[in-house]
Amino acid sequence: MNLDAIDRIAASTFEGYLVRKDLVRTFSRQFPVPTYVVEFLLGRYCASIDQDEIDEGLGIVQRQLLDRTVKAGEEELFKSRAREKGQVKIIDLVSARLDAKSDSYLATLPSLRLTDARIESDIVSKHERMLTGGFYAEITLGYDPIIAQEKNGRPFGIDGLREIQLSNRDVLEKLGEARTQFSTKEWKTLLLRSIGIEDSALSERQQNALFLRMVPFVERNFNMVELGPRGTGKSHLFQQVSPYAHLISGGKATVARMFVHMGSGQKGLVCQYDVVCFDEISGISFDQKDGVNIMKGYMESGEFSRGKESIRADGSVVMVGNFDVDVEHQQRVGHLFGPMPPEMRDDTAFMDRLHAFLPGWDVPKISKELLTNHFGLVSDFLSECWSQLRNQSRVSQLQNRVFFGGALSGRDTNAVNKTVSGLLKLLCPDGAQQIPEEDLEWAVRIAMESRRRVKEQQKRIGAAEFRNTHFSYVMGTDGVEKFVSTPELQSDNSIGTDPLEPGQVWTISPGGNGENPGLYRIEVNEGPGSGLKILNKPIPPAFRESIGCAEQNLYARASQLVGDKDPRHHEFTAQLRAFDASKSGAKIGVAALLALCTALLKKSVRGGLILVGEINLGGSIEAIHNPVNIAEIAVEKGATSLLMPVSCRRHLFDLSDDMATKVDIQFYSDAKDALLKAIIE
Repeated sequence: MNLDAIDRIAASTFEGYLVRKDLVRTFSRQFPVPTYVVEFLLGRYCASIDQDEIDEGLGIVQRQLLDRTVKAGEEELFKSRAREKGQVKIIDLVSARLDAKSDSYLATLPSLRLTDARIESDIVSKHERMLTGGFYAEITLGYDPIIAQEKNGRPFGIDGLREIQLSNRDVLEKLGEARTQFSTKEWKTLLLRSIGIEDSALSERQQNALFLRMVPFVERNFNMVELGPRGTGKSHLFQQVSPYAHLISGGKATVARMFVHMGSGQKGLVCQYDVVCFDEISGISFDQKDGVNIMKGYMESGEFSRGKESIRADGSVVMVGNFDVDVEHQQRVGHLFGPMPPEMRDDTAFMDRLHAFLPGWDVPKISKELLTNHFGLVSDFLSECWSQLRNQSRVSQLQNRVFFGGALSGRDTNAVNKTVSGLLKLLCPDGAQQIPEEDLEWAVRIAMESRRRVKEQQKRIGAAEFRNTHFSYVMGTDGVEKFVSTPELQSDNSIGTDPLEPGQVWTISPGGNGENPGLYRIEVNEGPGSGLKILNKPIPPAFRESIGCAEQNLYARASQLVGDKDPRHHEFTAQLRAFDASKSGAKIGVAALLALCTALLKKSVRGGLILVGEINLGGSIEAIHNPVNIAEIAVEKGATSLLMPVSCRRHLFDLSDDMATKVDIQFYSDAKDALLKAIIE
């Protein structure tokens, strides 16, 4: 293996906590144990970059896995060894239950098909997770021939066990110190390698989705749903990487197992694990009618009741499921919670308790090319660090640095805060470290998009209180309001309802000289300097003329349009993007002028708005010869409102009733009137 720069930094900062991920895959295919069990052993014997040491360690790991894992058909062989030698060591999933008849605990070892092994109560009390689904451990299984002679005797007993997880608890400080040696990009690569993924073939959106998957491990009471295609590794992270996560496969989920057993008082999965993941969520149902209500209550407050007693837990709830249809089509005909169980599918109160909807369609299918052959952090070290990070919060990093827009309700803000906090903990494990602006904005955008996706589905169900979904935030000294969209709502030939960035305006050219009308987006940026540059190569002559008139009107009427800002002290760069066959950009001067003004004012134009009209050098608005045709194109492109010169009003009597009900047509008298009606108040 060729070490790259990240391998070398990791080797110098994480000595003893690294493992080559290709070795893990080799062993995990051979033996019937989760990935983190294999890594536990590899981390103990192969945490080195020296090939000789690795080879020696591999021999030990191979022998231990051969000697201690029970393959199908070997059950009686291991039992026989225990009888002959008095004891045998195995690696297995151990669980326990209370046997009321004998007032003692009995252990279950599935690989040996043993359901009644004796186990001391003090071992059970030290490892309560045995009672809620169990965990993998190195087990010393004893055999007592005297008990075997007794009637109904139980000769097999657990003499000792050692959980497969890190014994050293002061690991978070080590992680925080080592983080300072990596750039943000290098650190992201190392984290993805640690869960087995090589990021070089991934887009930024794909990487972001994988980071969002990790948030429930580091954030208490984090509720997330992920729906996406098969084969993207949805359940892998929650089953293979951390002993602090528990996967519930399809079928009935009992309230007693999830929360608390009313008879014994035994606390359930959400109390015992950091993350409880429902796999194949469409097939999950609760054994009690009020199971979903208990779940909703827990997801809201982190508490549930047992009789008069209220019990608090901090386990995160993750729901994953398969989403087999086209996402854009599903958005048109229904909503994205379609694969959920019936009792959750259309319940807006349940949805409101979800902090994030991870777009599983953004995650690529797992293939050989995506699996890393480099070094990554050993899973037990990483999962221990993640577990300890749950005791911290990074919400304070947002204070006085990020301001959310008015569309976010209290629950929206809480959801975004929790997601941002989790992402920042992954990025900067040291709580004292100041988060750079670009990293903070990265986390904010992911968090707002994943929460907005939840709210968009609530809006589709028809609840009026969820109508405003235009999530935005303000960061930095320039005070620019930025809007966050969910990409599946957008399509290339539709303008959508989200406000654009300042300096961007949708417009329709009326065409002429043999060219049909067409949709355009004008994009203007401003900076220090003077003058106007057009980035299109070649520059369409008609567009050059329109934006030239717009520039002169901006200079001549600056005080009316942009107040005390002097446009002559700013350099503008403009680009025309065509969305139809027409390319000339003829007669779109008013939209060009508003693009220049909003770039200077740092204001956004209303979402879903198309602005049309031409302005001449004298400031007059020219008449449009085909306003009905333009209104029909605006409806076709998905506009919700259309802003036109007032001279078009009489011509629009010819617009059909059907078209007139699909778009809100407003009129302006001059450039200032158009600007005031176009921008967000």
